[in-house]
Amino acid sequence: MHLPILVNRRSYDDATALIEAFGEHAGVEAALRADRSRDVGNHVRFCHWRQVERMLFLLQVEHSVGTVH
Repeated sequence: MHLPILVNRRSYDDATALIEAFGEHAGVEAALRADRSRDVGNHVRFCHWRQVERMLFLLQVEHSVGTVH
């Protein structure tokens, strides 16, 4: 699994906001937003929402992922 690279705090903030608003369906909402952004040709927002979707997955994992120092 490739871990997402966070370029700013906004991805985490958007992920937590989606969890608060949509609960277990937050990932579906992130995917829908990515699709809408792609459909209108906004590749920057498309990439952002895909990154948020991956972040939501990581936030749901209950064990350590990657290298633990």
